Order: sequence, then structure tokens, then C-alpha cells
Amino acid sequence: MITLTHYLVVSAGLFCIGLYVILSKQNAIQILIGVELMLNAAILNLVAFGKYDKLNNAGQSFALFAIVLAAAATAVALAIVLNVYRRYRTIDPGKINQLKD
Repeated sequence: MITLTHYLVVSAGLFCIGLYVILSKQNAIQILIGVELMLNAAILNLVAFGKYDKLNNAGQSFALFAIVLAAAATAVALAIVLNVYRRYRTIDPGKINQLKD
């Protein structure tokens, strides 16, 4: 039987992998992937706690809301990355040293 602890361990692993990706990568797309892994870990926590809460389904509702927000944030972030690439011809955050001309 899968318990709440199993969900929390998997979620902690996802969060740690996402944090490692954010801290170690030099590519903006890979950093966005790390952020998405961390958001998925938080969503997994919401669903897990919602599953073991017998009173209502608030965890699943919050998880659905978080998924919609994550999708919108990813779309905006990808648009920003594309515009930065179009202007500077790189997506390495360390090489972009000025944001206005």
C-alpha cells in the first residue's frame, strides 16, 4: 500500500532535482525545466494531502489551479526567452549583461 510518506519522498526527490537543475545549468530553457520540476513537486504534495483528507477535495482543486498557473507562467517565460534570444542571440543568462539599450 502506498502511504503519504511515499508521496512526500517522491515529491522531495523531484524538488531536489529541480533545485539542482536551476543551480547548475547555464541555459534558460533548462532553468525553466527545473522550475517546472519544482512546481510538479508542489502539485504532487497538494494531491497527496488531498487524497488523505477525507473531508473535502481542496487539495485536488488547488492542484488544478496550480497546473493552470504553471502552464501560463511557462508560456510567458518561453515568450520572454524567445525575445531575449532574438535580441542577444544567446539564451545563456550569464552572457546577458544589459536589459535596456
